[in-house]
Parts: sequence; C-alpha cells; structure tokens
Amino acid sequence: MHEKQEQLANHFSQIAHHYDDKHDSEAKPIYNACASLVIDYADPRPDDVTLDLGTGTGLIALALAEDAGHVVGRDISNGMIEQARSKAADSGIENVEFGCGEFRDPQYNGEVDIVVSNFALHHLPDEEKREAIEAIADLGPRRFVLGDAMFFGSPDPEEPLFGHGVDGATVGMLVDILTDVGFVVTAVERVHDQVGVLVAEQSGEEPVYDPQEDQ
Repeated sequence: MHEKQEQLANHFSQIAHHYDDKHDSEAKPIYNACASLVIDYADPRPDDVTLDLGTGTGLIALALAEDAGHVVGRDISNGMIEQARSKAADSGIENVEFGCGEFRDPQYNGEVDIVVSNFALHHLPDEEKREAIEAIADLGPRRFVLGDAMFFGSPDPEEPLFGHGVDGATVGMLVDILTDVGFVVTAVERVHDQVGVLVAEQSGEEPVYDPQEDQ
C-alpha cells in the first residue's frame, strides 16, 4: 500500500466508529439511493460469490448476504473492517467474510460471480481507475455494479463534487474503460448530476450508453 492509500486507510479507520452516521443531510439521501441501486442491480443468485470492493462498514455486503451464497468484503481500512465484522456478528450473518484488500489487489483467489463497489473508486486517480477495472475484469465476474461519483457531461472545475474535490470521472470515461476490458454496459442510472450507477456484464447484451453523449 503506497503512502496516499495508507493515509486514506488511517483516515477511515479514525472515523469508522461513526461512519454510518457521518453523511450530512444533503449527501446522505444520495448515498443511500446509490447504495440501494447497487444492491438491486447486483441481484445475486443463491450460489453466487459476490465481492464488495471498498466495503467500508459492510452496508452493501451484509445486504447482499441475504441472497448470495457467499459475500467477500474488502477494504484498505482496518477500522472499517472491524466495524463490518462486528455488524455481521451482531446480525448473525455467517456467509460473509471481511478482510484487507484493494481494487488492484483484492487478496481473494476464489471464484467471483459478481463484483460491486459503492463510493470507493473515486479515491483513485484516473490512471489507477483503469488499472482497478482491469483487475476486476481479470477476476472473471459475469456482472460488475459500480455506484460512485461520476460526472454526467463534462465536469466543471469551479464546482467540484459536493464541494470537496473527490476524483470523480466522467460517465463516458468509465464506460470506455469497461468496454475496453470486455464488459458491456447494460444499465446507467443517474442518481445526481455527479453520482451514478453503472452495470456492466460479460454477455452478448447490447450496450445502453454511448460515450459520445458526454461530448
């Protein structure tokens, strides 16, 4: 883990105990709407293995565990992982495991049917976003569901995402990367001008989004 990731991991470990309540009144409904869409689109089967990257306190992983055969949550923050494990234990959920891992090295070698991620990829600069999505494709999932900061259209440097300058990409850039690594984008949900959900599958489905729309 390089220095920037270590700083990010330490930051999230420090706020892990109150992370679930930290979103302000403006952002929390957007976050929750995005998370709900990610859960709905993941739609795991009873025998599916689902990998949640940037799992945080396990909100999505624990929700998916109700339907999936097994869920693997990975995060770079030990504090977040501890919170997720505690929530799983308190809820009596046994088909989920949490541990350290990142997008480009999830530290999981088993089969993966579905990969999900919500509000985590934006912490990577653009060149590392591509590396992360390439690593996800290499796992061979049939479906990847990404909920995150993303710009519908060209970003305005005078109006950074939610005022704190996270490194959001354009929807078109993300679609291009997903297509380049062999996915077909089968759904695009616009939650906010700067937040969306992309669904990508390894299938013969027709794409539903033309990156030229961002031009």
